[in-house]
Amino acid sequence: MPPPPPSSSRRRVAVVGVALSDCGRVDDASAYALHAQAARRALADSGLGREVIDGIASAGLGTLAPAEVAEYLGLRPRWVDSTSVGGSTWEVMAAHAADAIAAGHADAVLLVYGSTARADLKARRRTANLSFGAGGPLQFEVPYGHTLISKYAMAARRHMYEYGTTLEQLAQVAVQARANAAANPEAMYREPITVDEVLSGPMIADPFTKLHCCIRSDGGCAVLLAAEEYVADCASAPVWVLGTGEHVSHTAMSEWADFTVSPAAVSGRLAFERAGVGPADVDIAEIYDAFTYMTLVTLEDLGFCAKGEGGAFVEKGRLQLDGELPTNTDGGGLSAQHPGMRGLFLLVEAVRQLRGEAGEGRQVWRGDGGRGRGRLEDGGRGRLPEVAVVSGTGGWFCSSGTVVLGR
Repeated sequence: MPPPPPSSSRRRVAVVGVALSDCGRVDDASAYALHAQAARRALADSGLGREVIDGIASAGLGTLAPAEVAEYLGLRPRWVDSTSVGGSTWEVMAAHAADAIAAGHADAVLLVYGSTARADLKARRRTANLSFGAGGPLQFEVPYGHTLISKYAMAARRHMYEYGTTLEQLAQVAVQARANAAANPEAMYREPITVDEVLSGPMIADPFTKLHCCIRSDGGCAVLLAAEEYVADCASAPVWVLGTGEHVSHTAMSEWADFTVSPAAVSGRLAFERAGVGPADVDIAEIYDAFTYMTLVTLEDLGFCAKGEGGAFVEKGRLQLDGELPTNTDGGGLSAQHPGMRGLFLLVEAVRQLRGEAGEGRQVWRGDGGRGRGRLEDGGRGRLPEVAVVSGTGGWFCSSGTVVLGR
């Protein structure tokens, strides 16, 4: 299909294709192969030909990412992005891609990711320790043994001290994520867990036990964004990018003004303002959940509850598929999959839910009573979600990207 004619006005941008590669335990594929598998599936999902892709965004693989990934996929893009800010990378990249498409700098941008983190560890090609180096600002913290997990743990303890948040409330985040994963055949862990099981698990970094922390998996995914002119030729209904926001807070813990406030407080506000909607309009939330505290504080900072009330908010089952605010509807990084920078998986799940393609038992429906799972539209059983918020977090709450999507 030929590119659309140039336009003097900003174009609307839609997500037109999404897909996962094989995920979970993948011992017989390289990370490059997972990139390719996800990209092919996302393109097939869109119904478009590969010739429309003139932009690519990728990070986390290769010395010259995304040039190496583009070459492996046989693409010669005229627009590229390799922004790497940890788990929020993909939401930030989606914002950049949407801006580029809207301005006419690209017509269709592929966001693609793949990782064999689990398989590499099992095969002893790498160790479990993740080091961000010891130079720059980190030189003042590394000698004291701070790990990424311990930094999140310190922040969680501060929230508990300031607001009385309990271990049981944090554990509820993991319990509800697993409940959502139970309905997802692609989730790595689906067996129900209880609050007591979360609390009694092996300690990783106080107060986080094992089940407070994300799982380790292999996997990849891809998202294709395109200008509105391409939508008529797509295989599925578009999911529109309504608004985006990004924010960088700190690197050194000593420069973080308040451990109980994440950068989503800024990126979320910007995304909602630009989308023209607010938290009350959101039907589903897909939130980066490397640790249970990450979900809780992000919900506060996105405005779903007041600061300090996250514990009370999550303990009432609101995050489950039939809850007031279904969150991480695939089971999240705590139960579904987490091969590394998981932010792109959040976008895939949000699009599937908005399209009504999440599958029997996992699809969220809105009933007449507000948020929550109702019944099928064509049987008078409610309606599909209309607005989703996706929020990624990078580093140790160092960065955040938020994307508001609508159908």
